[in-house]
Amino acid sequence: MSVETQKETLGFQTEVKQLLHLMIHSLYSNKEIFLRELISNASDAVDKLRFEALAKPELLEGGAELKIRVSFDKDAKTVTLEDNGIGMSREDAVTHLGTIAKSGTADFMKHLSGDQKKDSHLIGQFGVGFYSAFIVADKVDVFSRRAGLAASEGVHWSSKGEGEFEISTVEKADRGTRIVLHLKSAEDEFADGWRLRNIIKKYSDHIALPIELPKEVAAAEGEEQPAVEWETVNRASALWTRPRTEVKDEEYQEFYKHVAHDFENPLSWSHNKVEGKLEYTSLLYVPTRAPFDLYQREAPKGLKLYVQRVFVMDQAESFLPLYLRFIKGVVDSNDLSLNVSREILQKDPIIDSMKSALTKRVLDMLEKLAKNEPEQYKGFWKNFGQVMKEGPAEDFANKEKIAGLLRFASTQGDDGEQVVGLADYLARAKEGQDKIYYLTGETYAQVKNSPHLEVFRKKGIEVLLLTDRIDEWLMSYLNDFDGKSFVDVARGDLDLGNLDSEEDKKAAEEVAKSKEGLVERLKTALGDSVAEVRVSHRLTDSPAILAIGEQDLGLQMRQILEASGQKVPDSKPIFEFNPAHPLIEKLDNEQSDERFGDLSHILFDQAALAAGDSLKDPAAYVRRLNKLLVELSV
Repeated sequence: MSVETQKETLGFQTEVKQLLHLMIHSLYSNKEIFLRELISNASDAVDKLRFEALAKPELLEGGAELKIRVSFDKDAKTVTLEDNGIGMSREDAVTHLGTIAKSGTADFMKHLSGDQKKDSHLIGQFGVGFYSAFIVADKVDVFSRRAGLAASEGVHWSSKGEGEFEISTVEKADRGTRIVLHLKSAEDEFADGWRLRNIIKKYSDHIALPIELPKEVAAAEGEEQPAVEWETVNRASALWTRPRTEVKDEEYQEFYKHVAHDFENPLSWSHNKVEGKLEYTSLLYVPTRAPFDLYQREAPKGLKLYVQRVFVMDQAESFLPLYLRFIKGVVDSNDLSLNVSREILQKDPIIDSMKSALTKRVLDMLEKLAKNEPEQYKGFWKNFGQVMKEGPAEDFANKEKIAGLLRFASTQGDDGEQVVGLADYLARAKEGQDKIYYLTGETYAQVKNSPHLEVFRKKGIEVLLLTDRIDEWLMSYLNDFDGKSFVDVARGDLDLGNLDSEEDKKAAEEVAKSKEGLVERLKTALGDSVAEVRVSHRLTDSPAILAIGEQDLGLQMRQILEASGQKVPDSKPIFEFNPAHPLIEKLDNEQSDERFGDLSHILFDQAALAAGDSLKDPAAYVRRLNKLLVELSV
C-alpha cells in the first residue's frame, strides 16, 4: 500500500453519532451478530458486481472467482473481512459510511422505542449494519476500490466510532473492500479461527458464494512461516435451490434475516419450485413485524430477483401486488433474460403469470397461518391488516380470498380487537340472515355506542364495527362474501329481510302512516338541512339519527377526500325519528312553530354529533339549547 494522499477528517451525521453510541453501549446483546452483518454486506457487494458485469464484463478485471475471506491476527487483535465485490469510491465511502443512507435520515432514531429487542430489528432495515462493527472494535479501517477505477483511486476510511472519521486516497491493486476490526481488549475471543468458523456456520451458511478462512499448514522446507491455505467454511450454495427436505427451519430463518435485513425470525415462509411451461423457484417470507416504511407506498419494496442463480435486482416489485409489499424473499427464474430491466419486467407476459401464481401462494400461506395459528395470525393482522385492506380494490381476481383473510371488530366483542373473520361471522349469523351488517366510524367507542345499532341489539344480530380510516373505501369494493351482500346499517332505508316478522313490518307501516303529519312538520322545520325525513326502523332508545343516502359518501370518505384537497360532492342526510320516544311525542304535541323548530334543530344536531360529525353552526346549537334550559328552569 502506498502513501496516503488527500487526507481529511469529516464529522459523522448526527444520526450516525447517536446510532454509534447506541451500538457501543446498549443495543446488541448478541455481539457475534457483527460478523453476520458484515458478511451480508459483502455478499450484497458481490451480487452488485455480478449484475453490473453482465453489461460491463471488464469490471471483473480478470478475476471472475467471487468470494469473501475472513482472517484474524491474535497478536494484533484484529479480524479482517475482505470481498472482491463492487467496492467503493471515495465518494461512496463518505456517503455510505458517514450517513444513514435512507430517505428521512432522522427516521431511524424516531422509530427507536428504548426496548433493546424491538430496536435491534431496525438496524438492518435502515442499511446501517456496518456500524455493528463497533460493538466489538474500538477502531475500524476500511480499504476499498470500486471496480473499474484505477488502482491509484483506492480509499482508506478509518474511525474510532466517536464523532468523526478520516478518509484518504490510497493505492489498492485489487477491487473490492477490506475491513479491519481492531478488537476491544474484552473482545479478543473473536480473533480465533474456531470461533469465527462457528459464527459463519451459524449465521451465514446460506450465503451463495464461498466464505473462506485461513487453514494453517506446515511450512515447506526452507520456509520460516507456514504457507496460508484458504478453505471454504460455508455450504456456498443458494439455499432456495436446495430441496425443502434438506433445509432446516433454522437455515430458512437465517436466510430470511439476510434477505430482509431483519433481526427477528419470520412468521411464516413458503418454498416452492415450479416446473413445466414456466420454470422458477420462489422462497417467500411473512415478517413478524411491520417495517418502518410500510405505509409509504413509494418506498423500495419487492423480491430479490435472480435469473439462473445470477443476482439481477434487489427490489423487483413486479412479482407481487402493492398490498403484499411487506412480503420478503427471492424469486429465481429460468425463463427471463439476464439483461432484464424494470421496464422490461413491467411488460413481460411471463411476469404476469408469475405474479398471479406468487400472489396466490402468499394468500394460501396466510390462509394456512390463520387456520392453524390463530394467535400468530392475530399478531400478523395487527401489523399488516390495514395494508391487506388495500387488496380488494387492487386485486379483483382474489377479492373473495382476500375478504376471507380480513378481520374486524364486532358487537360481540368488548375491547375493539379486530379478530372476527367473515366466515366466523356467517357461521354464527341468525337463522334467516342473508346479509353481513357493518357500521363505519372514527372510533370504536363511537360506533359501539351508535344509535344505529339499537334494533340490532334488540334482535341479537351481530354487526361488524369498522373504525380504520380506510374502511369505508374498502367496503366500496366489497359487495358480497360467500353469496351474502354487505349492508351499511347507517345507509339507506334499513331492511332486515327475513329477520323482521310480518307482524313487525305491518306494525311499522301503520306507525309510519300515523306520523305523516309529523314528518311534514319536520321537513318544513329542517328545510335544506335534510334530504328526507322518515320514521325510523333502527331506533329503540334514541329519539333520532341521521342516515346516509344510498349513493352518498359517508363521513370517513368525505374526510379523506377533503384532507387530500379534492372537491366533495354535496349531499344531505336523512333524518329518522323514533315515534315511541318521549321527546318525539312531546315534539308531536308542540303547538308553537318557533319552539317546534328549535327542538327539531336540537335533535338534528344531537344526531349529527352521535354520528361523529361536526356541527355546521355550533353557536346556533348552543343558543337553542340554552334557550330550552332557561324555559325548563322557569
